[in-house]
Amino acid sequence: MANKNLTNAKKAKNDEFYTQYHDIEKEITAYIDYSPNVFRGKTILLPCDDPEWSNFTKFFAQKFQEFGLKKLISTSYAADSKTYKSDYQPTLFEKNDPKFDKKKTTKKGKIFILTHDKTGDGKTDVKDLEWNYLKGDGDFKSDEIKKLRDEADIIITNPPFSLFRDFLNWIVEAKKKFVIIGNKNCVTYKEVFPLIKENKMWSGRTEWSGGMWFETKDPDDVDEVINGINMKNVASVWFTNIDHGRRHEHIPLMTMEENLKYSKHKEIQGKKSYDKYDNYDAIEIPFTDSIPSDYNGVMGVPVTFLDKYSPEQFEVVGWSRHNDCNMDGGYWKGGKNDATINGKDVFRRILIRHKKIGK
Repeated sequence: MANKNLTNAKKAKNDEFYTQYHDIEKEITAYIDYSPNVFRGKTILLPCDDPEWSNFTKFFAQKFQEFGLKKLISTSYAADSKTYKSDYQPTLFEKNDPKFDKKKTTKKGKIFILTHDKTGDGKTDVKDLEWNYLKGDGDFKSDEIKKLRDEADIIITNPPFSLFRDFLNWIVEAKKKFVIIGNKNCVTYKEVFPLIKENKMWSGRTEWSGGMWFETKDPDDVDEVINGINMKNVASVWFTNIDHGRRHEHIPLMTMEENLKYSKHKEIQGKKSYDKYDNYDAIEIPFTDSIPSDYNGVMGVPVTFLDKYSPEQFEVVGWSRHNDCNMDGGYWKGGKNDATINGKDVFRRILIRHKKIGK
C-alpha cells in the first residue's frame, strides 16, 4: 500500500503556483482606485496559502495600515496532506522560532495573524505577523478553517485549480466577498457559469491575454527561469464579486455593415452576413471586437468576451453547452469541440445580447 501511495503521489500533477507580488498589486490596486475604502475595517482571509512563501501575505501585511484593515488571517495546508509531494523544508523563520515542532511542521497547517503593532515601531506590517500551528492540516473544508471563513469579510487567494469548483462553492455558501484566481476554462463549469450570468461573479481587473506567470516548486514543470526563479505560464485569470472600474467600460463597436466592410478579420470582412447557428436563433461572433453595435438579437461570442463584459452594455443570455438554451442538438456535439456551422467546427460560445437596443 505504501508503494502504491508513493506511485500515486509521483503521478499527481502539481497545480499549486505562487502568484507574483506585482500581479497581486496590479489587481488589488484596481479595487482601491474604484473604491478607496473597500478594505477598510475588514477582516481578510488568505486560505490555501503558504504564508512564509506567499506574496499575498506579504502584500496585505505591508498594506495593512494603508488599506485600514481590521485583521489579516493567512493559513497553509500541511505538506503531508498534499497530493503532490515535493521536498518540503521548513523556513528559517519557522525553525528559529521557539514554537518550532519537527513533528508538526509537515502534518499541521499553519496560521498567521496580523492585527496590531507588535514590535512597537509605530506601524503595523509584515514584522508584526504572529503565527502558530493549526489543530488540523489546514484543509479549507475543515471546521477549523470554516470558522475562519465565517469570521472573514473578504477571501483572497490562488487556490489549486483542481479544487476550484469546491473552493468557489465554499465561498459562495458563506456569502463572502472574494478575489481569487482560476483557470480560464472554469467559466464553462456548471457551478461557475450561473454566477457569471446572474452577475454574482465577474472577471477581475487584469486582462485575460497571455496568461499569468507563477513561481513553481516543481522542477519538472518549468516554462522559463526568470531571475533565477522557476516560472510557469498558466492560462489563468482573476475572478471576483468586488467592483472595479474596468467592469463598467463599454466595448467600442462598429455596426454590422461596417464590420462586414472594414473588419480586420478575414472571417468577417467581405461576407454578405454573419453566420447563423443551425438550431438556435443567434449569430456567430468569432471575435469580441466583431460584435455589431446595431444587432438586437442573440449573439454567440468567445469565452474571452468576459474579459471585456460590461453589465450595462450587454446581457448574458446563456451558454451553448447548457440545455436551457436548446443548443444540445443540431450543431452541438456535446463532447470535446462544440459545434459546427456550415460544416465548420467552432468553439463553445457564450450567448449575449445588447442591453439597450432591444431584446
